[in-house]
Amino acid sequence: MAPCFRRVYDHAVKRPTFIALLLLAATTTFAANRGAHRADHRVDQWVEKTIRSMTLDEKIGQMLFPSGPPSGGFRSIDSDELNTMRRNITEFHVGGYHTFGGDPAAVALVINELQRMSRVPLLITADVEGGPGYVLFGATRLPLAMSFGAAGDPQLAYEAAKLTAQEVRAIGVNVDLYPVVDVNNNPENPVINVRSYGQDPARVSEFVRAYIRGAQENGVIATAKHFPGHGDVATDSHLQMPVLDISRERMNALELPPFRAAIAEEVGAVMTAHINLPQVEPEKGLPSTMSKSVVTGILRDELQFQGLIITDAMTMGGVSKNFAPDVATLRAVEAGVDIVLFPPSVETSFNAIKGAVASGRITESRIDASVRRILAAKARLDLQNSKNRFTDPSRLMSLVGTREHKDFAQRVADAAVTLVRDDRHVLPLKSSPDTRLVQINVLDTRAGWREGVVGRVNSAELSKRFPRAVTVQVDDQSTPAELDDVRKLVQLADVVVVNGYIRVAAFKGSIALTNDEMNLIREIASSKKPFVFVSYGSPFVLTHLPELPSYVVTYDITPAAEMAATRAIVGEIPFRGHLPVSLPGLFPVGHGLTQ
Repeated sequence: MAPCFRRVYDHAVKRPTFIALLLLAATTTFAANRGAHRADHRVDQWVEKTIRSMTLDEKIGQMLFPSGPPSGGFRSIDSDELNTMRRNITEFHVGGYHTFGGDPAAVALVINELQRMSRVPLLITADVEGGPGYVLFGATRLPLAMSFGAAGDPQLAYEAAKLTAQEVRAIGVNVDLYPVVDVNNNPENPVINVRSYGQDPARVSEFVRAYIRGAQENGVIATAKHFPGHGDVATDSHLQMPVLDISRERMNALELPPFRAAIAEEVGAVMTAHINLPQVEPEKGLPSTMSKSVVTGILRDELQFQGLIITDAMTMGGVSKNFAPDVATLRAVEAGVDIVLFPPSVETSFNAIKGAVASGRITESRIDASVRRILAAKARLDLQNSKNRFTDPSRLMSLVGTREHKDFAQRVADAAVTLVRDDRHVLPLKSSPDTRLVQINVLDTRAGWREGVVGRVNSAELSKRFPRAVTVQVDDQSTPAELDDVRKLVQLADVVVVNGYIRVAAFKGSIALTNDEMNLIREIASSKKPFVFVSYGSPFVLTHLPELPSYVVTYDITPAAEMAATRAIVGEIPFRGHLPVSLPGLFPVGHGLTQ
């Protein structure tokens, strides 16, 4: 032992900073721990001081989070919308507000005004799972989760969360209703699908943890959703309540691991799902949001989650078609939720809770437990400090939608684009001024493209490479005569590129093309002409059209996805993505061809 000790001693003598660094690290750790304890003590002090000053009405209001105007344009101080929001804050004492987005500067002004109205700082939530640009015009639109799964690097999820937190905090949002933690193992899922990182629970967990770190290290509460797992359903809970008839053993193996990972990462909030689990909840037709067995029994007691439990929107059909607003509110509170999101009527939900406390159905101590968690979340964000409670709209232009952030979004889209099949070896297409290329944009529906008309980028970009290119659109309203015109045009083509735009969206209820559209695609693919099919959105189109000889997936419908696909099919960037989900009977998770 002596020689070994001697070497360490000599090293310490020659490099005295070695010991100093060790001592400094230990001192820093102790100091950090003391700082954390002091911070926790300040949080506890503010929470207890605040809750002691609150009336029962004020405490009840903390549990209600209505939504703001559906269009986030400019509002005058005496507008009907602001007057409604003012009443919700001053009369019903709501604890937070949800923004649907709009113009960032206008949204920031409204949020600042709401904060000024409220005695207690507000939590401001937003659905920014496609990045801030998903709901805020001009902000950075990021690819959806499955693109990150296809790109394969959890660090990208961390960077996406960091970017998102920086932009939304600049606007005044402090609760990110993301990440989607659901494991999507059902190809017919119309509402989760590309919003999930994939179908492997362990891999999904990695991306979930990375995103949560990126958000919460940059001043935003992350929200893991939709508990206990919305991935294995074929029904949109915005329209009606899905049933997930699985055992606890299956849930433990598939649905719960990413939630366990999120809780281990100390996620600040978990959102419940409006789905029924008949093997877990004994009451027939009761959604998880209102199930004490799920919310308290599994999430709070078994998984030991200590943060905020938020309902999914209570206006969704999975709840609203089956329960009156007052009943739904009380059942959710009794189940153990802290925050009722989007109550159809703030006044109805407020009076329902107040009446239940007066009758003894719900105790005030039960209300206090949720209010303490809500206040603690506000205190940890330091919202009692006006510098954090309010935002400076004059700084938005330097913080939101910057070139650096948009370049990052393009890098993710480039890394995600996946070549699944190229049986005829037609890729990459060789640019030529003489090639007659026909591009057909096939849309699942003509209406409802809230982010703008699709196909603009790939039409413009392919025309640069193929000056004789022609682009046409087919959708669910195309007439037989119009489809015949497309067939005639294809006969004149040297190369055909078909772009399938199959959105995954709330209230849509389906991820299918029409029979006429699919028959047209089959006809074109069966010809001997070079043929390329690109799926924008759902990766599962090939399960409905398995005969396609060519198949490229982008997992999203953004201009960045169109740019990535165009550059990949002409060979300007390589195909690097791999399927984060299996295509049943065709290709496994992890499949992806490279060139």
